[in-house]
Amino acid sequence: MTGNAQELWTPACRADPRPLYARMRQEARVVRLVEPIQQMPFWLVSRYADVVPLMRDGRLAKDPRKLGEQGRSRFLRFTHEGLARHMLNADPPDHTRLRALVSQAFTPRRVEALRSRVTTLATGLLEAAIARGSVDFIDAFAFPLPVIVIAELLGLPPEDRHPFRDWTRALLVPPADGDPEPVMAASQSFVRYFTTLLERRRTAPGDDLVSAMLAAEEQGDRLRPDELIGMLFLLLVAGHETTVNLLGSGLLALLEHPEQLERLRAERGLMDSAVQELLRYCSPVEMSTARFTVEPTEVCGQVIPAEEMVLAGLMSANHDPEVFAEPERLDVGRTPNKHVALGFGIHYCLGAPLARLEAAVAFELLLERAPRVRLAVAPERLEWRKSAVIRGLEQLPVTFA
Repeated sequence: MTGNAQELWTPACRADPRPLYARMRQEARVVRLVEPIQQMPFWLVSRYADVVPLMRDGRLAKDPRKLGEQGRSRFLRFTHEGLARHMLNADPPDHTRLRALVSQAFTPRRVEALRSRVTTLATGLLEAAIARGSVDFIDAFAFPLPVIVIAELLGLPPEDRHPFRDWTRALLVPPADGDPEPVMAASQSFVRYFTTLLERRRTAPGDDLVSAMLAAEEQGDRLRPDELIGMLFLLLVAGHETTVNLLGSGLLALLEHPEQLERLRAERGLMDSAVQELLRYCSPVEMSTARFTVEPTEVCGQVIPAEEMVLAGLMSANHDPEVFAEPERLDVGRTPNKHVALGFGIHYCLGAPLARLEAAVAFELLLERAPRVRLAVAPERLEWRKSAVIRGLEQLPVTFA
């Protein structure tokens, strides 16, 4: 198959990329595409049977610094050095060390202890939205809920969270003209912010994850300053971005499938299953983060040259009919449901339990307190984000009347 990057990034494909992924799965196990804004070439693996082994393939590197100078500069040209040193860009043993420093904060037991706080926050946000009558659900609920939760875990002052959305947007969706300046400006803003925060926490530690990471550093875990900043950046962005898109796209999916919404309303015990199905169906992370060939490497029968980027098509795999019966059908009771929406292997999303908890609380409250929530615009008028890595809506206008 000849990769048509322009088709992948068209508004029609952003609204529904599933037909294109179906063609990819049928025609080739791996296809080479060129991202049109940054002109970045990459190889995309689309079949579930290939995606899962790819995400645990030790021959492929996560750290672009393992590449030669030309490869490093090509892949890091839109990335501030101060944000690049985190566990998603790391291979063992660095990945093992970095993940161990924060994994205890995201165990299912510790996350469950957050349920009361998440419920309180979600209730306040939803009541405020209902009182207004009609809102952009993303702005009024889907964004503030997870960003407040992760900010509190990290110990960030509430008033500091407001710029995060713009900075994150600039990093995840580069400008259409390919100008790196907005990306670098947002990166520098994050670096300055976290540098100042770390200085404050060193002199006045608190009961938060930033202070815990600093304490671990002092106990000899060899957490370098650039790793501290990179990990804080990852935790903040990954700690809210996926959930924002899951909440927005998930509500849209339920509104577009009223029979499934009513089934969930009648069978509340299906909530955990429904969240897993919304993760599969909506795939808030459309493609995995990058892996790199350090040397020529055979992937899915194709020899990929050295210093090339390989991505796993998570949304494509989640809609593969070889694994999921009637994959285009939303089924809140689907079982088994071995989706890869949150990755696979050692780089599986650390915050998965928190994302699932936030989604379950949010949808339970919507069922209970907003039984008449409706789309305020025709579905075809909705605008999807231009990124093919992160999948989500720009806005979701709804009414509660």
